[in-house]
Amino acid sequence: MRRTSRIIRIRGAAALAAGVLAVSLTACGGGDDDGSGGEEEDKGGETGTTVTLPRLDGESLEVAAVWTGAEQANFKKVLAEFEKRTGAKVTFVPAQDPIINFLGSKVAGGAPPDVAMLPQPGAIKQAVDKGWATPLGAEAVKELGKNYSQGWQDIGTIDGKQYGVYYKAANKSLIWYNAQVFENAGAAEPKTWDELLTAAQTVYDSGVTPFSVGGADGWTLTDWFENVYLSQAGPEKYDQLVRHEIKWTDPSVKEALTTLAGIWGRRTTSRPAPWAPTSRPP
Repeated sequence: MRRTSRIIRIRGAAALAAGVLAVSLTACGGGDDDGSGGEEEDKGGETGTTVTLPRLDGESLEVAAVWTGAEQANFKKVLAEFEKRTGAKVTFVPAQDPIINFLGSKVAGGAPPDVAMLPQPGAIKQAVDKGWATPLGAEAVKELGKNYSQGWQDIGTIDGKQYGVYYKAANKSLIWYNAQVFENAGAAEPKTWDELLTAAQTVYDSGVTPFSVGGADGWTLTDWFENVYLSQAGPEKYDQLVRHEIKWTDPSVKEALTTLAGIWGRRTTSRPAPWAPTSRPP
């Protein structure tokens, strides 16, 4: 799911490491250096957890992300607090999507940011495979182990080394619908996939396009595929697909795409492709 996300930290002309900002920068001195030049404990408030922040007085850091508008403004508040607690000077670098391509151009130009937010586990693997990445230092890994369960740690691991750490997770397996449109069409709230298709046909027959998605951006369709694929094939197959251990011609992929075709490739006897995606929900 695309909106579950990670942070990648980049060092040097072709070096890249990943981690939660407050953790990954513990190794700011370079490579696997365990020293942090002094530390500050950040009490976790309601949870009672403690995060040890490094002292980074005099350090200048760049953080790249594709966020704009309110998301960017709110994130800059986080960076400002990080500056206050660590003494570092942090600059936000606006990136273009897909950010992995943006990072590639920055690395090629010899001016990569220190930290980058990546939206998929596959992007971390791409960075590692391209030789841009370096694992977290021992102190960062130790801090990670104190604050994250093993399952969350494992997702950011490539070939047994810790490169990425989740900083955000969201439930994307939701379909929002217009209750008034359903009522006008006489459609019932679906509880199964077959009922969803039936309700969509009922809504369509009432004169309203039942599905829409911002399909100009590929990640929205990726979300649909990943949700369906995980529910049908399971996490082991999903991981195999991510690691290219099975091909996109695998029967499990065909099954998921065939299921999605029940929506996006749907036809009726009256007109072709009546459920073509639009830019706004009904």
